[in-house]
Parts: sequence; structure tokens; C-alpha cells
Amino acid sequence: MLRKFIKMEGIGNDYIYFDCLSESLEDPSAAAVRLSDRHTGIGGDGIVLIEKSGCADAKMRMFNADGSEGKMCGNAIRCVGKYLYDEQIVQKTEMRIETLSGIKALRLYAEGGRVDRVLVDMGKAEFAAEKIPVALPQRDVIDTPLSIGGKEYRITCVSIGNPHCVVFEDPDALDLSKIGPLFENAPVFPERINTEFVKKTGERSLKLRVWERGSGETLACGTGACAAVSAAVALGLFPKGEDILVHLRGGDLVINVGDTVRMTGAAKKVFEGVVEI
Repeated sequence: MLRKFIKMEGIGNDYIYFDCLSESLEDPSAAAVRLSDRHTGIGGDGIVLIEKSGCADAKMRMFNADGSEGKMCGNAIRCVGKYLYDEQIVQKTEMRIETLSGIKALRLYAEGGRVDRVLVDMGKAEFAAEKIPVALPQRDVIDTPLSIGGKEYRITCVSIGNPHCVVFEDPDALDLSKIGPLFENAPVFPERINTEFVKKTGERSLKLRVWERGSGETLACGTGACAAVSAAVALGLFPKGEDILVHLRGGDLVINVGDTVRMTGAAKKVFEGVVEI
């Protein structure tokens, strides 16, 4: 069966999008594995399904490149908002999108009838170990020592709808392809973990590299950027309620950690086509 797809990216975090508002996609897990391959498939960090919702303007489901379903993706949800607006499916600049981690509010910024930037209210950052989850005795895992691969790190764990482990170490001075899988599959993280290696670069800026569970290193991670700034605020590195510029390998995001975490960044359509499912 032939299915139309749209390739979109948010600062280099690229997914294959399927409009499932009127037609479902069978076995999306298997499709994610096959289509995400950059040599034999379309290529991407996974696939995203845009579905009908009974409680919001639309529903987003995302599957990583290894076929596992994720609860939330900050870069993908901006692209979902862009698609719904640009295709005149939802003609308003404030939307609500249902995800497995709850309903997220979007504010779209359009020029010439096309969205180029989206603000997402990601909700509250959660530090409680049992809700991330992290198998450690502390209630909150903030600046906690942890040995991974024979080396001790100071970790801060936070959930932004999905689990993250933030480590303040120079992201350019490590072998992420080696260290990333050790964090992702460490027994202390029973549902695996996304890991951010972070360096503060200015009074209101930081840079990071991210290892995503199920996808490996990606050029960007919206929830990872939110987790990194939330951790930095918790550690006293940045004040609460200020815009923080986050430099990722694929581009920049602006994160503001106040009563909730707000993320602003680009959303772009790359191309569209038809693929046999």
C-alpha cells in the first residue's frame, strides 16, 4: 500500500510524518524501524503519526528509530502544529495537541501564511525519582553521584514527559557513541534514559549534546533542552523565569523555566513523497 508522507525537522531533529486523521497506519513500530534507516529507507530519527483527538485539536504519536514508542518529543510537536496550520486543517495560531504525556499548548508564529516558529508549553519539570523513574533512594536526583562505565558522574534527573539524565560535562570532550549507550541501558534507569551532556557558555546560554534512547545521538532534542535548563535552574546556574539560549548541534532553542517550561524553536518542512508500507 502506498502512503503519502511528509519529512519535517526541528533544528535537525528529523521525523517522517504521516497524516492519520482519516486513515490509520498499521504496525507503526515496524514502519519506524524500516523507514528511519538512512540507507534503505526514507531516513529520520523516527516516525510521527498525526491522529484525531477527542480532547484536543489533534493527537501526536511518535516512534523512535528502534520502533519503541515515545511519550513526547518537543521538536516533533512543533512540526505537528506547523503541518496542521499550513495545510489549513486547524486554522488558529493557538492549538492543543494530545500526547502520551498529556495535552500540550502551542502558540504558532506565521509569516506569509506559513508557520516558521512555535512556542510549546511543556508543563512542569518533574524531579521525583519514582516518576522519572530512577532506581535510587533519593526523593529527587539532583547533583547526585553515579558510576557509569567505571567513571563517577554528577547527575540530575528530570522528566519533561519523558525521562532525562543531565550531566554537566563538556559535550565536545567525550566519546558520546561509547558513553551514551552505557547511560541509556544502565540498570538504575529501568525504562532507559535520554542523556544530555551540558556546558554553560554564558550568563544566559548553554550548549549540549544528547543521546536519545532508541535513536542514539540526534542533532537536537527539545525535551532534552528543557531538561538541561531545568537542571541548570535547580542547580542555581540560571535564574528562574529567564530566557535561556540552548545551542544544539542542529541549531538553537529558547527555553524559559518558570511555573512551567516553555520552549520556542523553528519547524520546517523538508520534502514530501509517497512510500510503500
